[in-house]
Amino acid sequence: QVLVDNHVGKDGAEDGSLVDFRGNPVDKSRTGGWLAAGLILGTELSERVCVMGISMNLVTYLVGDLHLPSSKSANIVTNFMGTLNLLGLLGGFLADAKLGRYLTVAVFASIAAVGVTLLTLATSIRSMKPPECDPRKGGQCIEASGQQLALLYTALYTLALGGGGIKSNVSGFGSDQFDPSDPKENKSMIYFFNRFYFCISLGSLFAVTVLVYLQDNVGRGWGYGISAGTMVLGVAVLIGGTTLYRFKKPQGSPLTIIWRVLLLAWRKRNLSYPSDPGFLNEYHNAKVPHTHMLRCLDKAAIHDDCATANEDSKNPWIVSTVTKVEEVKMVLKLIPIWSTCILFWTVYSQMTTFTIEQATFMNRNVGNFAVPAGSFSVFLFISILLFTSINERVTVRIARRITHNSQGITSLQRVGIGLLLSIVGMVASALVEKRRREHAIHHNFNIRAFWLVPQFFIVGAGEAFAYVGQLEFFIREAPEGMKSMSTGLFLSTLSMGYFVSSLLVSLVQKATKGRWLKSNLNKGKLDLFYWMLAVLGVINFLIFIAFSMKHQYKVQNLSNLEDSAEELGNWKNLNLNNQENKLEAEEEEEA
Repeated sequence: QVLVDNHVGKDGAEDGSLVDFRGNPVDKSRTGGWLAAGLILGTELSERVCVMGISMNLVTYLVGDLHLPSSKSANIVTNFMGTLNLLGLLGGFLADAKLGRYLTVAVFASIAAVGVTLLTLATSIRSMKPPECDPRKGGQCIEASGQQLALLYTALYTLALGGGGIKSNVSGFGSDQFDPSDPKENKSMIYFFNRFYFCISLGSLFAVTVLVYLQDNVGRGWGYGISAGTMVLGVAVLIGGTTLYRFKKPQGSPLTIIWRVLLLAWRKRNLSYPSDPGFLNEYHNAKVPHTHMLRCLDKAAIHDDCATANEDSKNPWIVSTVTKVEEVKMVLKLIPIWSTCILFWTVYSQMTTFTIEQATFMNRNVGNFAVPAGSFSVFLFISILLFTSINERVTVRIARRITHNSQGITSLQRVGIGLLLSIVGMVASALVEKRRREHAIHHNFNIRAFWLVPQFFIVGAGEAFAYVGQLEFFIREAPEGMKSMSTGLFLSTLSMGYFVSSLLVSLVQKATKGRWLKSNLNKGKLDLFYWMLAVLGVINFLIFIAFSMKHQYKVQNLSNLEDSAEELGNWKNLNLNNQENKLEAEEEEEA
């Protein structure tokens, strides 16, 4: 019989890293679990309503109301989204180093509320927009001036700052509410990542239907005002659940640890390796098993004569420990996979920019009702919701029975499937755009905007695999004390994807002298831009396969009773079979 102390979290009660709101060791019967995780997800839901309600329809506002060129408008959107996700690194750093995840989420959510409030003002005040005109009727439109764009940029990047701090911490804070040493909570944590993404996709679905309709037909001020109210409500819900959470104390800046290990390894690069790894500093007390990967970093843990003579062997700036060296190795091991995840988000960014612009040149009428161009992205989120549900309820369970692995599909397999679908999505986009332009030019006929559904559906399915796979990969493979920073690293793939999109748009504009990407898509060749992304996707996928085959997954902590029981062959002694059957019954009842 196995007994799990109610006060022992995944990091144990010894170091007191998991505590309740009073700073006492957690009581699992009163804190954490799905109720606490659900309240935390409410904040991310609010953030997603704000960000997606803005980004999915912002390009139509920039082109239609502010009269900016399509390429410049697309870059404004992708730079905003890129900055938002890049600032996730800042949020992760602050949470791990000083503030903790709860306080970081609360502070940055408040900043996001201020940002969307400023955006409401920027789009509601008439003097912030140039005179109205319709460029399709041959009129000369005046672009918005720098002064008119100033408040808009201030609002967007304030929101980006707040959103980045939320994104990098909310998933890690939510996973802190489950104890991997408890078989029931461990299984709940496995499902948490899928339900996390299902929840925020639901918020995105609301944003691109209800909010986009209000923006186009009632007023931008109303649409963004509702987003501001939602963000304020999310902050209130988060703070209201304070007594229910499990808090993880910040364990110091992970960036400092990384920098210190790299610096020491460089300083000691001329030292010889010890004859036995056991001579490395605190080898026998290491919390992470020693590996031979990136052996050059082991020199940071070598005792030199100076350190021994001065009895400074415990000074981390003179000699590191094997634990810290191995944690840095874990982070560096993520970089190759990180680099191959970027292009997926470059493809995804087209769904919020040029694909929406395509819809404005197509027949969007359903009877007498004209569907807003931004609302066609609803098919993207329907696809995400559909495939997230299928993955959790069907694919994972079937794979679990076949592979006898509690994860079912590994995180890298999910990412690979997502990358493949992104390539197919760009091929579909290119074919549809060619058909659309040919009908518009040669037949003076606008095909129906529902031809865009396949590319939304395919890329959405890819995101259901890629997002969950990447999030799970970076959180599970990261050292315990660097979870927030690793989430920020994941978000930086989104950021770099958006920035790469901006870079490619600028390069294509210069290389083709503006012939591919024009404000009037009928005079451009957007399909060739899509084909270029498809070719880049194929090359990127082959590189991803090569890196994935070499990647070795981190050995999970043996506090995971289910995994350790399987490894030690003590199924009968631990009597976990009955717990498995009980958990399966609970899952079916919950479903």
